[in-house]
Amino acid sequence: MSTTKPHTISNNHLVPIIIIAGLFFIFGFVTWINGALIPFMKTINELTDAQSYFVATASYISFVVMALPASYILNKIGYKKGMSLGLIIMAVGALVFIPAAEARTYWIFLTGIFIQGIGMTLLQTAANPYITILGPIESGAKRIAIMGIANKTAGALGSLIFGALLLSGIDEVKEKLSSVSVEEKDVLLDTMADSVFMPYLVMALVLFVLGILIRKAPLPHVEAAEAEEVKDGETTKTSIFQFPNLWLGVLTLFVYVGAEVIAGDTIIAYGISLGFSAADAKFFTTLTLLAMVATYAIGALLIPKYLKQSTALKMSAVLGIVFSVCILLTSGLTSVLFVACLGISNALVWPAVWPLTLEGLGKFTKAASALLIMAISGGAIIPPLYGRLVDTNKQNLMAEGVGEVEALASAANSSYWILIPCYAFILIFAVWGHTYKSWSNRKRSLK
Repeated sequence: MSTTKPHTISNNHLVPIIIIAGLFFIFGFVTWINGALIPFMKTINELTDAQSYFVATASYISFVVMALPASYILNKIGYKKGMSLGLIIMAVGALVFIPAAEARTYWIFLTGIFIQGIGMTLLQTAANPYITILGPIESGAKRIAIMGIANKTAGALGSLIFGALLLSGIDEVKEKLSSVSVEEKDVLLDTMADSVFMPYLVMALVLFVLGILIRKAPLPHVEAAEAEEVKDGETTKTSIFQFPNLWLGVLTLFVYVGAEVIAGDTIIAYGISLGFSAADAKFFTTLTLLAMVATYAIGALLIPKYLKQSTALKMSAVLGIVFSVCILLTSGLTSVLFVACLGISNALVWPAVWPLTLEGLGKFTKAASALLIMAISGGAIIPPLYGRLVDTNKQNLMAEGVGEVEALASAANSSYWILIPCYAFILIFAVWGHTYKSWSNRKRSLK
């Protein structure tokens, strides 16, 4: 790969970057419609807040189940065939929504989301390390920031489109549910559930066609540069367990994805809990994602010429803590806007953590990438914890005599404290964790 212009995009890499950006666009679109799906599923399946956030769990837990198998599959069939397979699996997951809507059964919906997550795991396991090593490691955050622009722009579009399709009329339906008979309620909810049929059929067809087309895409073969394994008396590295910065990076991505999903997937439900109509609240996820897109663009311009990857990560973590505190101290639209502002603090975390973690891993890069992909499971675990906090706090407030509407609003707001330890851990990695390169080096420095 060219090193004559270390901080610019080589012409040889332009087409592959555009193709990978297209893939990031696709799984960004599919991922960020969860913000609309959560209140939709809560209504048609009559769920609690904690239960509704299993939409995020079903999507993100697939990264735990499939990351290592995906790495094995990619080693066997290569990047292009792996990406093609991932898109086709995502198409199958979209098709599952059709019988799920017919049955209006939550676990079938979750199965479709999980299958789509398996396909996204294959795509992410290939695309993230590919774009990281498609050029100098010190500008890896720049390239991933460009991918983030594609990902979150698609997410903003997906949230708007599916918000309009799935949440249209939801307020009227919820009002009617309390006063109609059981038979009438079933008809209302069945009609609402049927609204997923056409969008997911179109999605399945598009994903299947793209899965076929990606097989012909001009993607060059790339490999991570081998690390200098013996240097200044160092011992040869024989295991990924000798790279503590990798494990700290995995934990950092785990808490980050949890925080990012909370910021994007809870904001619509949060707005509704504060009294905003679904017609207005459906735009809130888009605000979060647009904040991310703007910050990605700034990162792509500034990194690494004017801003180091580690500095960008420190700034992101501090802003995350500040915005989280502001959410807790405010109410109404102001509080919603601070949730949206988390998009600013989230944008450059993923782009910075990947190159900071993978730098110097050499032959261990593929295994490390699979572990980093598994960290996406933070989105499966931390958002439901937020949902559980909301349910528990709401019940406690109602037991004290607070009205249900006021109790839900207060509980939804106060439960955002869960974000603060997440950003605190990211700050620890930014300041110290990513420099902790190997156990042998650290032991030697202490002597």
